[in-house]
Amino acid sequence: MKTFFSERHRLHAPAKEFLDGALVDVFESPRRAEMVLRAVHAAALGPIEAPRDFGCAPIEAIHDAGYLAFLRTAHARWIAEGRPADAVYPDTFFKPQHRHRSQHVGAQAGIYMMDMSAPITAGTWEAAYWSAQVALNAADEVRGGARAAFGLCRPPGHHAHADMAGGYCYLNNAAIAAQFQRDAGAARVSVLDVDVHHGNGTQEIFYARDDVQFVSLHGDPDWQYPYFLGARGERGAGRGLGHTHNHPLPRGADDAQWLAELEIACAEIARFAPQTLVVSLGVDAFRDDPLGGMGLDEDGFSALGARIAQLRLPTVFLLEGGYAIEALGDNVVRVLKSFNDSGQ
Repeated sequence: MKTFFSERHRLHAPAKEFLDGALVDVFESPRRAEMVLRAVHAAALGPIEAPRDFGCAPIEAIHDAGYLAFLRTAHARWIAEGRPADAVYPDTFFKPQHRHRSQHVGAQAGIYMMDMSAPITAGTWEAAYWSAQVALNAADEVRGGARAAFGLCRPPGHHAHADMAGGYCYLNNAAIAAQFQRDAGAARVSVLDVDVHHGNGTQEIFYARDDVQFVSLHGDPDWQYPYFLGARGERGAGRGLGHTHNHPLPRGADDAQWLAELEIACAEIARFAPQTLVVSLGVDAFRDDPLGGMGLDEDGFSALGARIAQLRLPTVFLLEGGYAIEALGDNVVRVLKSFNDSGQ
């Protein structure tokens, strides 16, 4: 299995985020990607390559033009207005009842950022752009006939809406990869999101479509971020009705509970009969994850890889969350190695 990785991820390294009412050190740090890269190399999973540039068109196929312009320019505008240079943070949030969309950079932060966990630094746009290129290279590898590929994406992407950043995410790598595969000729694409936090951005991007299925296992939004999406009753809208499948899980869910829901999720994917699969590979359902709240152990991740292999689909794995840094690389590799070893 080929892995794609960009050194430019290091350009995005905010120092602080707001979490649980406090300014804390950012959990989504450059060290995460380095730990995964080290584990992939040690496991000899296959070649590790830098991504080639597919340009901005595949990103523009998913994301709002005004939002992309904001991501590109927000930090420079922020500095020009005399604000602190470390990062852009919103302090006011746009709500549906608000009638005026100000062009002031501080106001736009409240329009285009859904929370305070996705600060924009001088290097955020370039890092996010190349994270999306990593995803596109993995998708192209699979489009070209490979059984699977791994996009070691950082920053992650599944919380990013078409027009909003949030939850450490700026560009929705999974959605960009899925749309790329559709444009390359796949009639149907499934996205399986196994991050402990619901992939709200991916769900909403495809919510009214019948060509891309979204299936998610995650912490119930009654107790876990992002709180406002991910309930079991959210099943799509219009032509997309029945093509969104949410599997919210209780706090502390163990391997048995999680794998039972995975079995149902895989049956939903099989019924949809996609030509290809994109996996939003978060491993923060791990028992020791500081942001998780679930109880998966190492064997659970091995079982995940083996079960995905049983779907017998060309598969694009893209890194999402996982914040138990010392175990992160091992948990990711367990999924990928188990998938590889299961054959097809």
